[in-house]
Amino acid sequence: METIIYMVRHAESPYTEGNERTRGLTAKGKVDAEKITEILKDEGINTIISSPYARAILTLEGLAKELELETQIFEDLRERHFSDYIIMNEEFIPTMKKMFDDPAYSLPGGESNTVCQNRSVVVLKNILQEHKGKKVAIGTHGNVMTLMMNYFNSNYGLDFMNQTKKPDIYKMKFRDLVLEGVTRLWKE
Repeated sequence: METIIYMVRHAESPYTEGNERTRGLTAKGKVDAEKITEILKDEGINTIISSPYARAILTLEGLAKELELETQIFEDLRERHFSDYIIMNEEFIPTMKKMFDDPAYSLPGGESNTVCQNRSVVVLKNILQEHKGKKVAIGTHGNVMTLMMNYFNSNYGLDFMNQTKKPDIYKMKFRDLVLEGVTRLWKE
């Protein structure tokens, strides 16, 4: 029995240090969220699930209203915590490379790829079992989405994450816990 997961990376959000949970969407992000609703409204989605972060919830809010579904929130789908200190832009890419090269590596106070992947994949596996044969949209983030996809297929790594957009949509076809195919639905 085929289960479909729509990984929906959140739309553009204004970056404000210290407001990871509460920052919303930019004007462009709101327009793109409407496009996501248009793309997904006729897919036959049965369930909407999201990270607890506002930008992920808001990206799927229009779809939830269109389909008259409540968004279920799962704490362990939150974006990975990088560190307890601010990462400078010039440090970000080299640090991400190091994290993908060594999945156990983490910055002080932060999560490693392994820790983030383990917590989020537990949720995804439960979703696949509980919603077997259904279609589920998940509001997510670039890093945690990549790590969940990477668990099922190692081709989804740093290069994949770096080419994703805000927003983005990946339709994943599963047979039980086996990923059989991925199709990108977002068109810029």
